[in-house]
Amino acid sequence: MKVSLFITCLSDALYPRVGEAMVRLLAKYGVTLEFPTVQTCCGQPAFNSGYWKEARETASTIIAAFEHADFVISPSGSCTGMIHHYPKLFENDPVMLAKALKLQEKSYEFSQFLVQVLGVTDVGAHFPHKVTYHPSCHGSRLLGVKEEPLMLMEQVDGMELIPLPFANDCCGFGGTFAVKMSDISGAMVTEKTDHVLETEAEVLVGLDMACLMNIAGNLRYRDKPVRVMHLAELLYEGVKGA
Repeated sequence: MKVSLFITCLSDALYPRVGEAMVRLLAKYGVTLEFPTVQTCCGQPAFNSGYWKEARETASTIIAAFEHADFVISPSGSCTGMIHHYPKLFENDPVMLAKALKLQEKSYEFSQFLVQVLGVTDVGAHFPHKVTYHPSCHGSRLLGVKEEPLMLMEQVDGMELIPLPFANDCCGFGGTFAVKMSDISGAMVTEKTDHVLETEAEVLVGLDMACLMNIAGNLRYRDKPVRVMHLAELLYEGVKGA
């Protein structure tokens, strides 16, 4: 199969280790990820702000970048979820609409691909730590990614998975929301961090670096030593240490 990595802006610019973990972990299953260098932002900031013309331009670049891939994998449920909005952007352009629907069909968030496509739930990882999990809004609500990350984490040897109180509450990031309504955003992430600290977990794990960046920032501000990791990082570190 021809599998391409859709790295997303945050993972590319700020958290490249997430992409590296994905590449190395999937190589264990014979999957070699291609990286089209023409890929760019998914267009979500423009789309959510009402700049649909600009969002179409960005979406067109993404569609072209991954046109020949059999599968497209991303470390972000939010950016993968944005691809599901592409058909709306191109509803009046039959040619681009068909391409948008094809891209939507073959695009997967990381844990989705492992479980649904490769049929993997146990990567052979050992991670002897207390961990709590934040399910990001777009991944769980737009994509329906709910059981897949839990199935993967439940098989990690030595790991204690502690339920996060009010786990489905938003962390308060929301992209431009965090800028436009910073006071509300700040209150939401403080509440989310309070719940993380309630668990007494050593590690917070999630599927989207935007949410994890937001929560990690609040933890650092409060000088709380909770490690924040993407699921791909945790699994790969666990495989290395197994």
